[in-house]
Amino acid sequence: MTPTVLTVNAGSSSLRLHLVRDGRVLRTEHSEHSPDPGAADRTLSDFLSGADAEVTAAGHRLVHGGEAVRAPTVADDGVVNAVRGYADLAPLHVSPALALVEAARRVLPSVPHVLCPDTAFHAGLPAVAATYALPAAWRRRWGLRRYGFHGLSYAWAARRAAELLGRPPGELNLVLTHLGGGCSVCAVRNGRSVDTSMGFTPLEGVPMSTRSGSVDPGMLLWLLSGARLTLEELRDGLEHRSGLLGLSGGLSGDTRDLVASPEEAAALALGVFAYRVSREIAAATAALDRLDALVFTGEIGWDQPEVREAVCAGLSLLGVEPPAVTDADRDLAVSPPDARVPVLVVRPREELQIARETLAALGRPGDGDGRP
Repeated sequence: MTPTVLTVNAGSSSLRLHLVRDGRVLRTEHSEHSPDPGAADRTLSDFLSGADAEVTAAGHRLVHGGEAVRAPTVADDGVVNAVRGYADLAPLHVSPALALVEAARRVLPSVPHVLCPDTAFHAGLPAVAATYALPAAWRRRWGLRRYGFHGLSYAWAARRAAELLGRPPGELNLVLTHLGGGCSVCAVRNGRSVDTSMGFTPLEGVPMSTRSGSVDPGMLLWLLSGARLTLEELRDGLEHRSGLLGLSGGLSGDTRDLVASPEEAAALALGVFAYRVSREIAAATAALDRLDALVFTGEIGWDQPEVREAVCAGLSLLGVEPPAVTDADRDLAVSPPDARVPVLVVRPREELQIARETLAALGRPGDGDGRP
C-alpha cells in the first residue's frame, strides 16, 4: 500500500495541514491562526475526519531543533523534551509546533511521527560559514553557531531547479532566496548548502515581514542600557514591529499591500527590502566558484513579480537580468532565454518535502516526484 503522510506545518501565526500520497496532495487546510493548544486535538481530528485515506505516518516541520534534532528524527518523549530546551531560540515557531506534535501523537497514537527540522539542509555548513567570531568559551558552552533555516523549502527548490535545468543536483551551484513571512538566502555548491543568511536564530539576515533581520549589535546594547528599552520590549520590537512593517511606518508587513500603496513609506520599505535581498544574494556568491542559476521561492518569491524584478535589478554585475516573464503559474525560468544566469521561480512545496523526509527517515518507499 502506498503510504499516506499527514504533514503538519506550524508557522509563527499559521497552520498548514496536508495529506500527501506518492508526491501528491490529497487534502489541505490552511489557517492564518495557530490553534489554541486546547483546540489542537479537535483541529487535527476534524481535518482527518474528512479524509478518504488512512494515515501511515506524520511529518512535522520543526523550525529549530538546536543540537537535539539536526536531521529528520522520530518523535518520542525524550526527543520532544530535548527540543523543548531549544524553544527560546525560535519562540515564534517551536512552541506552537511542539503543541501540535503532542496533539498529533494523541490523535494518531499508532503511527510514527517524524520531526523534520529546517536546519537539516544546512547541517553540513563549512566551519568558516557556521562559526561566529565570538569567544571560544561561549561557543563551546552554549553551542553558539550558525544553524540556518528554511531548509525544507530550499531542499525542494534546489531539486526542482535541477529538474528545470536538466542537470544533476550534485553538479549545480545555485543561490536560492526564500521570501515570505520569513526571508533568507542560501548558497548551494554541488547540491549542498555552503552558506545562508540566517544564523543562530531565524532573526538574522535580511528584513522580513515583521522581523528586523541583521542590525548593529552595538545599537541593541545601547537600547538596553540607560533604561531605554527592557529586554521584552526589545524582543517584541525586533520580532513583531520591525521588518517591512517597521520600515513602512506601520502601514503593512505584506508586500502586496506595499506595492499597491501610494505612500512614500511603502516605497521606502520595498526599496530597502529589495536592496538588502540583492546584497545578500551577491554576498552568497562568495561561497561559489560560478553561478548556475538564481532561484526564487517562498510566497513572495513565487507570486510577487514586482519584488523579483526589483531584486534582480541590483544584480547586473552577476550576469542577472530583469525577468522577462512576470506571472509564474508553474515552476519555470523567468529570465530571457539567452540570459547568462537563469532566474528560476519555484513554488514553495514544504509539504511535499516534509513527506519525502518523513518516509526517508522511516525507510519506507512511496515518494513521488510531486511535479505540478
